[in-house]
Amino acid sequence: MSSTAAQQKFGFKFGRNGAHASRTMMLAEVSELFYGRPASATADQYKEDIEVFNVLHKPTEKARKLTWRHLVDLYGMDTAIPLFRVFRRLWDSDESARTLLACQMGLARDPLLRISMSKILQLAPGEWLPRESMEEVFAEQCPDRYSAATLKSLAQNVNGTWTHAGYLEGRQKKHRTEPDIRPANVAFALFLGYLQGATGNRLFNTEWTKLLGCRLERLLELARQASHSGLLNFKHSSEVVEVTFPDYLTREEEGWLHE
Repeated sequence: MSSTAAQQKFGFKFGRNGAHASRTMMLAEVSELFYGRPASATADQYKEDIEVFNVLHKPTEKARKLTWRHLVDLYGMDTAIPLFRVFRRLWDSDESARTLLACQMGLARDPLLRISMSKILQLAPGEWLPRESMEEVFAEQCPDRYSAATLKSLAQNVNGTWTHAGYLEGRQKKHRTEPDIRPANVAFALFLGYLQGATGNRLFNTEWTKLLGCRLERLLELARQASHSGLLNFKHSSEVVEVTFPDYLTREEEGWLHE
């Protein structure tokens, strides 16, 4: 496992706070921003789009600044951050993968969303998720931290993100569904595991691949498809699996893996 300090350099976030205290994963906002800019866009350009050009149509200067702050919290919004740079590259590779890519990124950067993951993955397909059940997850994990009103808002926000990502459906009553898993989602899951120190076969048995809910054979097939699309290099012979990520990290960033 890479050190916490190294993981933070890559863009992972830890602690007790996260954007889901007041937002969902802001899919509409990030989609609009990425639509108007190339993958090479800088943080200053995204910030200018929000605060100066108001491409997200926020009513006040305060709302624009707050939106930018939440987006940075969730996504990083800076190509100097390896996680964001790769997320942005994969975003452009497959439109159908985008909502789940955003959820994967949110899980890497928002500890509050991460707390909710085990509850979602425990649900059987079709099983009902009362909002109160998600409130209980946060009440147990963070005792005496949140008021009843905050617990309700937090549960609604994380459930909204899981709904966008394809893990829940229903407006009022949420039921567990199976998301559409694309090769780009598998590529990102494998990369997240790689940044945390996994290699070879172990890349296919991390929290990031478990999130996808696929059998190993399906994961291997999707990894093969990702390789054919140039998203990674994948070799599989008998029991040996080799995955590499060409041009994902600089030489300096590769060195962080060994800190």
